[in-house]
Amino acid sequence: MGQPVVTQPIPYTVSACPLPPSAPPGPCLLAQWTVGSLRVKSMGQPLVLQDSRAVCIPTGGPLNILVTQTRVKAM
Repeated sequence: MGQPVVTQPIPYTVSACPLPPSAPPGPCLLAQWTVGSLRVKSMGQPLVLQDSRAVCIPTGGPLNILVTQTRVKAM
């Protein structure tokens, strides 16, 4: 339907990391998705879902999804 989607393989820039630059182990710079959709894909890539998991780089902490679309229609 022409709406944007988020695919799993690419690391994403973190825009609102709560850690200040001087706090060990430093600020969250990137997030790498580790679990995406198993059956639904876009352009051959797994999609990021509401229950997908990611880790922040370099802290290794989890990434929290704040806003998401809850339903899609596949054609």
